[in-house]
Amino acid sequence: MSDQDLIDLQEVAPAEVGEIDLYQRREKIYTRKIEGYFQRIRLFTGWPLLLGYILLPWVSWNGQQTVLFDLPARKFNILGLTFWPQDFPMLAFLLIIAAFSLFAVTTLAGRVWCGYTCPQTVWTSIFMWLEQQTEGGRNQRIRLDKAPWSPEKLARKIAKHSSWLFISFVTGLTFVGYFYPIRQFVPDLATLNINGWPLFWTLFFTFATYINAGWMREQVCTYMCPYARFQSVMFDHDTLIVSYDKGRGDPRGSRKRNTDYMDLGLGECIDCELCVQVCPTGIDIRDGLQYECIGCALCVDACDSVMDKMNYPRGLIRYTSEHELDGGTTHWLRPRIIGYVLVLCIMTGVFWYNMLSRIPLELTTIRDRNQLYVTTDSGAIDNIYTLQLANMDRDKHEFMITISGIEGAAIIGETSHTLDGGEVRTITLRVRAEPTLLDKPSTKLDFKAAATDSPSLQITSESRFMKPL
Repeated sequence: MSDQDLIDLQEVAPAEVGEIDLYQRREKIYTRKIEGYFQRIRLFTGWPLLLGYILLPWVSWNGQQTVLFDLPARKFNILGLTFWPQDFPMLAFLLIIAAFSLFAVTTLAGRVWCGYTCPQTVWTSIFMWLEQQTEGGRNQRIRLDKAPWSPEKLARKIAKHSSWLFISFVTGLTFVGYFYPIRQFVPDLATLNINGWPLFWTLFFTFATYINAGWMREQVCTYMCPYARFQSVMFDHDTLIVSYDKGRGDPRGSRKRNTDYMDLGLGECIDCELCVQVCPTGIDIRDGLQYECIGCALCVDACDSVMDKMNYPRGLIRYTSEHELDGGTTHWLRPRIIGYVLVLCIMTGVFWYNMLSRIPLELTTIRDRNQLYVTTDSGAIDNIYTLQLANMDRDKHEFMITISGIEGAAIIGETSHTLDGGEVRTITLRVRAEPTLLDKPSTKLDFKAAATDSPSLQITSESRFMKPL
């Protein structure tokens, strides 16, 4: 920021306070570009997220797409692991762990997720950067929107919206690539050799990204995101929040540089409103904590740049806690944080125990209920069973089916079955037993499926064997 910019800012009059109509037309927010320490951090959190989102479907793991939610096959490949519908409790448990992690981070450091890694924030920042590149700085954009249509204005608007649509299309295409093999999807889309649904969802998410990040922006955070509404429940007096230090800054007022503001009866805030002009949600952080604040620290960097120009110490607007603002100190280790950490450790341990002990095999046994039993000519008793065997491993295995629980009982039918990775097979079997070996009308019978090439890959399913009363 130049010295002339600083002078211009000092001449800006404080904003007048008036009534707000909840149904009034949205006023467009023209954000000023600012650089600083926290914006460099956002650069290193936002861009890796974007690049990871775009590149992850193109990365292969053991010959398969790293992340692929294959809905027709009802299997989900995630970082080398294959999950099936019956594994949904594990995925739900993982989402619960992620939610608890978000709650813990929010209690400790406020809305850093919103300010640094939320997809809405990241994509909006990219769209704002493209807007600045095509239409210029804040004042230039204001003048451009007020100016009558001309070839230059049309060219700038076309350049902006074309770049927005390009990013939106890449976003939509990549999202569909998480559900449709992307190495097949892109060539099919390029040659229009594709059915309607993948094309529909690509256009749908292209349009959604274009509207959310390009047009709605702060309205998504203010009106649509539920997190902004219940964040205060997780805050306490030691939570780090972006705050304005009224004790240092008030009373506000403009002054010349190198003037002793104390002699003027003023605080350190020069009332330049730069913190308002850089805010993506259009709030004035000096009015206190507001639910629209996403903790992006743009106002912190803007204020620090002004403090440097005025030779004042930084931190008039900073990450701090209510305790610190009141003259106390921030308590980092407090019961709520300790509780969150303990719960997260337990939940993470349970999740990984279940993951490591998970057997990628499923066996379901259903006894024929239309015919409880069959008596053979020799007097033996037969029961008919339908087995559903699912090989949830990536590799092909040969499985042997055996029974236990009834001495002398035998399987009538094929007991060896070879299943490809991800194959589900329905098997019909008869089990025969002599009535003299059965002392009850209903006897427990266990079916066991075990891989011949992997002793650890085995599973048991329980059923009942029926005989005449």
